Amino acid sequence: MTKADIIEGVYEKVGFSKKESAEIVELVFDTVKETLERGDKIKISGFGNFQVRQKNARVGRNPQTGKEIEISARRVLTFRPSQVLKSALNNAAEAAAASGGGSGSD
Repeated sequence: MTKADIIEGVYEKVGFSKKESAEIVELVFDTVKETLERGDKIKISGFGNFQVRQKNARVGRNPQTGKEIEISARRVLTFRPSQVLKSALNNAAEAAAASGGGSGSD
């Protein structure tokens, strides 16, 4: 799914114009981005939590040469889905498997 698909979904479900739908989606993403840039946590009830974590510098290895390299300290984004989202995903997967639409990785 792309941002354009999300805008289309808002347009179809809410009834705003495509331009208004695009502005709303952009505002939501901008707000999420600004909040995470500040290092704040985002909790969306029934969906999950976004959190920025600090990772310390560490020594790693180049898998091709085996040479040690330093991996710099950085901030990473983590997402933890809520129980509601996990249940919805698992129920959808079970329904698909029951109807023969499984992933084929049996």
